[in-house]
Amino acid sequence: MNAHPGGWPPAPQPAPRRPYPTVLIPVVVLLAVAAAIGIGVVARGALTDPIAGTATAATGSSTVDHVLADGAVRVGDPKAKVTVRVVMDLQCPACKMFEAANGPALESAVRDGTAVVEYSVISFLDRASTTQYSSRAGNASFCVANAGVDHYQSWLSAMFARQPEEGGAGLTDRELVAIAAAAGYSEDTVAHCILDRTYDGYLRTKTREALAGGVTSTPTVHVGGKQISDSDVLMRPGGLAAVIAAAR
Repeated sequence: MNAHPGGWPPAPQPAPRRPYPTVLIPVVVLLAVAAAIGIGVVARGALTDPIAGTATAATGSSTVDHVLADGAVRVGDPKAKVTVRVVMDLQCPACKMFEAANGPALESAVRDGTAVVEYSVISFLDRASTTQYSSRAGNASFCVANAGVDHYQSWLSAMFARQPEEGGAGLTDRELVAIAAAAGYSEDTVAHCILDRTYDGYLRTKTREALAGGVTSTPTVHVGGKQISDSDVLMRPGGLAAVIAAAR
């Protein structure tokens, strides 16, 4: 998949509702939230692209080659034999479980060149917090990706380690800046983007596209184009390692 020319833009967010109830199966079902995500979205029109510095529409896309046309953040060598695609929401408890179990395996696969990982961060769980944490965290993902992906997996691990409980206010934007800085990103580079929620509109657009494209739960994981649905593989420490090795 190639990066789409153009630029990433900004726009507002929807009102939060009561959080989803806890599910016993370690997968968060999206149910009928696709329509809800479109509610209350107001495009701001042409805005200055924070990456390229050009005027773009509110649904523009990235000029950074490690952010793909569908919004996925690509980490690793694009020529690696195996492509792993992970769709996640940073407020999703099952995604936190997946990251704890398989994050190290994905980091190892990227480090040794076995696989390239495409992280598609979406935001459908704004109603699980009182401050639209899902969208704020998703925006932060694009902010740090814009600054580079050398620290992206470390940042992702730190974000899930600090994942707030559902139903609360979540982390503040200042705390999101601090997490990015601790992961190795320059605070001067990412702070403005995180505090201004620069990529809210872009994130919302990519979330709608993901849902329309068939994403029904998070985490959704594909290895070599094949969806991995076995919860034992997804939630067992290092469970994906054998799957990645077999796909080579």
